[in-house]
Amino acid sequence: MSEVAKGGCLCGACRYEFARDTVISSFHCHCSDCRRTTGSGKSTIVLVPAAAVLTHGELKTFTVTGSEGAHVTRGFCGSCGSQVSSHVEEMPELRMIKAGTLDDSGWLTVDSSCWGSSAQPWSPVDKDSPAFERNPELAPA
Repeated sequence: MSEVAKGGCLCGACRYEFARDTVISSFHCHCSDCRRTTGSGKSTIVLVPAAAVLTHGELKTFTVTGSEGAHVTRGFCGSCGSQVSSHVEEMPELRMIKAGTLDDSGWLTVDSSCWGSSAQPWSPVDKDSPAFERNPELAPA
């Protein structure tokens, strides 16, 4: 049986868990939306199947249309404001968990970076891992 990853928001009102062996990928996203929502140079994301994530508590949501036309819904705690997860309407089978919300992220390995074309000089793309200028192409399930 796989180890379970657990995490949640800053105040603890919204929690989640998933089996670590269900992780599809983890990556840094340097897009302007991720920079704005994290207040940082990038967001580190753990991509998992939506069906693998068990949640406790209710996230508030905010939806935007991304630069490539996808509808991105970001989930955050209504009490403390922590951004916990996001999903793309056009890919309902996937969830993007914000790596910084994991209780223990020491096991996590970042596979790649996306939106390298908008990475800022003060938070550059990691040159030791694959990088995509925009969104990577996902293989069909």
